[in-house]
Amino acid sequence: MSNTLTTAFTLTDWQQAYRDQLQPADLLHALREQLGSDDNAWISLVSPAQLDAQLGELASLLEQAGALDKLPLYGVPFAIKDNIDAAGWTTSAACPAFAYEAEADATVVARLRAAGAILIGKTNLDQFATGLVGTRSPHGAVSNTFNPAYVSGGSSSGSASVVARGLVPFALGTDTAGSGRVPAGFNNIVGLKPSKGWLSNTGLVPACRTVDCISVFALSVADAQAVADIAGGYDASDAYSRKNPNSAPVDMPAAPTFAVPDTLEFFGDTQNQAAFEQALDALRAQGVTLVPIDFSPFKELAEQLYYGSWVAERTVATEATRTSQPEAMDPVVRGIVEGGLKYSACDAYKAEYLRAELSRRINDALAPFDALVVPTSPTIRTLEEMKQEPVLFNSQFGTYTNFTNLADLSALAVPAGMRQDGLPAGITLLAPAWHDHALAAFGKRWQAALGLPMGATGRALPAQPKAIGPRPGSVRVAVVGAHLTGMPLNFQLTTRDAVLVEQTLTAPDYRLYALAGTVPPKPGLAKAADGTSIIVELWDIPLARFGEFVAEIPAPLGIGNLTLVDGRSVKGFICEPWALSDARDITSFGGWRAFIASTKA
Repeated sequence: MSNTLTTAFTLTDWQQAYRDQLQPADLLHALREQLGSDDNAWISLVSPAQLDAQLGELASLLEQAGALDKLPLYGVPFAIKDNIDAAGWTTSAACPAFAYEAEADATVVARLRAAGAILIGKTNLDQFATGLVGTRSPHGAVSNTFNPAYVSGGSSSGSASVVARGLVPFALGTDTAGSGRVPAGFNNIVGLKPSKGWLSNTGLVPACRTVDCISVFALSVADAQAVADIAGGYDASDAYSRKNPNSAPVDMPAAPTFAVPDTLEFFGDTQNQAAFEQALDALRAQGVTLVPIDFSPFKELAEQLYYGSWVAERTVATEATRTSQPEAMDPVVRGIVEGGLKYSACDAYKAEYLRAELSRRINDALAPFDALVVPTSPTIRTLEEMKQEPVLFNSQFGTYTNFTNLADLSALAVPAGMRQDGLPAGITLLAPAWHDHALAAFGKRWQAALGLPMGATGRALPAQPKAIGPRPGSVRVAVVGAHLTGMPLNFQLTTRDAVLVEQTLTAPDYRLYALAGTVPPKPGLAKAADGTSIIVELWDIPLARFGEFVAEIPAPLGIGNLTLVDGRSVKGFICEPWALSDARDITSFGGWRAFIASTKA
């Protein structure tokens, strides 16, 4: 098994390997032998015995499932940040004095394993997830995968590094202030920061428990989204877990509108500034309209995370180690968390009131837009520079990240090209909570259009498989008449954040009628043995908005099941038979749009 066999494999590559009859034991033991214990991106690696035990569990899962396609992560290796529990593994949060052996998997790890994934190792981090730099660890600083003189970004430094080098197709990180995004931007990979509460935090060592999010690193947006869909979901054991209301859009228009900060700060980094301006040009070329907005509330909220009483959450999270073995903590980390001791309970309430006010202003400001686009980080620093100004430069990295979780936003960090010095630059798309799938839908289009190599692997992004069926959290509806694009009732879809999927045809056993006396004019669709295929549009409407849409449909129309020309079955408009007796048969036109055009002619 050569070193190139599984390097830079995506989820699709792993799935294809197993369809080609390659065996998990062969591939994964070969992979394990390639991983060096001297690579400080890892804190612990799977032992041969641990790997064999997981392979035995995988065989049992396959026997129960009965088919490979029932286990979407069958035999896929992954890594987790070492502040996330895995049964039988040590969790240290990069502080040996704090370390303990976990008795159970974190909820997200259990869900990934249930889908067939194999844990291959636990990764390095800024101690207690405190930092955006990747240098505050007793295991040493994780270097940038493009230039080892530069920082990797943190705190999820190790997870980003092993993904960027293609050692695993995905890894879990965490994100409180940007730890799931900054390392993605510095290493040319994807960082999916989910809506708070989507991925359970049960089994996570907290940093700031009220805003912590377990995040996903991957080589492609499609892979990150697939992993989040599997790992996510309500968990009653996590007090901060939330159920997705399924009311947010699941995609973006073909020509979306993005907000962009009216003032941008790069701290003198002209290369990052140039890279961001080039990214904005690329967005415009893809049809995006960019509109400047007041960034002051975002900036003010970002400052609260470390320069206000919110830092006291980190003080609480590290209390046991800080009070019993303060010398065991990284000096910079200890200095930060001890800063929380100066705040009172009154300060904390005042901070929460300010957070709520700024969050409302931010979400109201973003309401007219499909997303906000920002640089993932305004600058990058060398390891030597970081030694000189460990707090100041860390703060600069969080300029466009620190506000995100306080404002309850979803975020997706994506590669945006290379600087002149060969280092990667990234952009981040942000939107209100639960817009995760809409961000991912655009992120996939963006990544395909740029065609950048994946991470530091040098491998081109392979063609992404076309999604089949409705997007998660939506209902696919076929419309045939007044709800078509440009028709009088299309607003009933668009105002409910429905998105157009495609134009297609029904199966060849339908007839179309122009109903009498309807305002605006409407057609009726009916099954008939002597029918033909009728043009329809498919729209995905958020699940929670589907009932609102159906409630506006007047008799004799209703929603039933339509069969498409390719055999798919979707929800769609049907008509009660009694209304067809005085209706005009317009089947010969092949669709409502052609009939309307004929009446105007």
